[in-house]
Amino acid sequence: MDELKIQLAWNRLLAIVEEQAQVLMRTAFSTVVREAGDLSAGVFNVRGDMLAQAVTGTPGHVNSMASAVAKFLARYPLAVLKPGDVLVTNDPWDGTGHLNDFTVVTPVFRRDECVGLFASTSHIADVGGRGFGPDANDLFEEGIRIPISYLFREGELNETLSEILKHNVRDPVVAEGDLYSLTACNDSGGRALLAMLEEFALENLEAVGEIILERSRAAMCERIGELPEGVYSYTMTIDGYDEPVTLQATVGITRDRIAVDFAGTSPASSKGINVPLSYAQAYASFGVRCLVGNDVPNNAGSLGVISVTAPEGCLVNALPPRAVSARHSIGQMLPDVVLGCLHQVIEDAAPAEGASCIWNPVFMSTFADAGANEVSTEFVINPIFNGGTGARPSKDGLSTTAFPSGVRTTSSEVNEVTSPLVIWHKEYRTGSGGPGRWRGGLGQRIEISHREGAPFVVSKMFDRIQHPARGRDGGEAGAAGRVYVIDEAGIERNLPGKGRDVVPAGARLVLETPGGGGIGNPENRAPDSIAADQTAGLIDN
Repeated sequence: MDELKIQLAWNRLLAIVEEQAQVLMRTAFSTVVREAGDLSAGVFNVRGDMLAQAVTGTPGHVNSMASAVAKFLARYPLAVLKPGDVLVTNDPWDGTGHLNDFTVVTPVFRRDECVGLFASTSHIADVGGRGFGPDANDLFEEGIRIPISYLFREGELNETLSEILKHNVRDPVVAEGDLYSLTACNDSGGRALLAMLEEFALENLEAVGEIILERSRAAMCERIGELPEGVYSYTMTIDGYDEPVTLQATVGITRDRIAVDFAGTSPASSKGINVPLSYAQAYASFGVRCLVGNDVPNNAGSLGVISVTAPEGCLVNALPPRAVSARHSIGQMLPDVVLGCLHQVIEDAAPAEGASCIWNPVFMSTFADAGANEVSTEFVINPIFNGGTGARPSKDGLSTTAFPSGVRTTSSEVNEVTSPLVIWHKEYRTGSGGPGRWRGGLGQRIEISHREGAPFVVSKMFDRIQHPARGRDGGEAGAAGRVYVIDEAGIERNLPGKGRDVVPAGARLVLETPGGGGIGNPENRAPDSIAADQTAGLIDN
């Protein structure tokens, strides 16, 4: 293939998968997908290697989905698949780490030959069980588990699977609608791929796919080869469920490979904060890619030179049937640990620790929990709030920004129109960014109540309340997060960062998200920067 055709084909694949992701967002029923982009989309060769991913989406979804498609093909080899077949699973160990994420895989056929596969993942709001949260004692309490199965077989819906799912979730319309949305976005990608093959006179993706993967692998190896070989370690303590947990990583750099090992990390928890290895691999490899080869396409070629291991049975390699619903509360901390290792070898590149874990409470109506005589308006929403990122080596941290997940904050207007809740305040937390020559990003303060004055449930999966983001090189820690209730008499009562609580009738719930750590001695901060922060109300005068 000539170079021009290769470049045009690569650009077209990127456009196809981005359109695939946009179709998913525009057809999704779940607000967190439609408004926040909690999804992934990608195209794969016939061996299940990811060739290209959409920019829209999260590293946790994308990088774990990258390893999932091969598992689909192991269960249903190409030889048994036919046009119109669509496969699905939400198995945490075969998909993207917890039951709320459904991954759909669609083979694309051209003249009876499978020429590639499209995969997509989205977060479905409810899968039954206890609901999205960290309180379950095992996977069976967390909801319905769908093994790799046919969603459609030669174009016909698997009615039995569909009925089982709809009878085991609280919002069957949303669950069913999101599965059609996932199917539709893959179909969109498949049609565009067939048009591309026709336009470029290609029989299949094999030749161009080989070139893409090999060049990506070679480019990543080149970036790794520029680094000094060695072994670097970093340890971080975070809140855990009801007691602190330790995340420990060792990064080994050789001539053409980076190996991340989480030996020394705390053992698995009895609660739902455990992380399947595929999700740990997704965020750990993302941490590497933030500093090494971040200009290289993210696909099976570039990811293949990064290995991520962890002892079986530890917190980041939990085995079934451990509870894993809130695996993001731990998994999204892993880039900070990896960046802490790489900071020792790549100077002036890594940010300080940040809030990292998104604050994504589940709010829902209550009945028995509050001892109410009658249920108020029924609802369940899963909004996204964020804290601050750590300061960067030559810039301040970003305020209320989802790093590393990239999931966007859902707007107050959308949250209010899809629930009977009122958001009274949503504002920066003055002074929450860790002081330093470069200041950490700020968290935010959100104050919420029920429009009808009724009680409501909050399921919390928050961290950095007991262990705030640390600064670096003399920079100070960011502000710790806080969750509390203000009752009708104005009395405040603190709530734990994880678990299910009822906000009493007439009370307001307040979330104060954490700030990011600073970098460098605060005394060396430029006076103009201090004055600008004071004028903007980011720090106290």
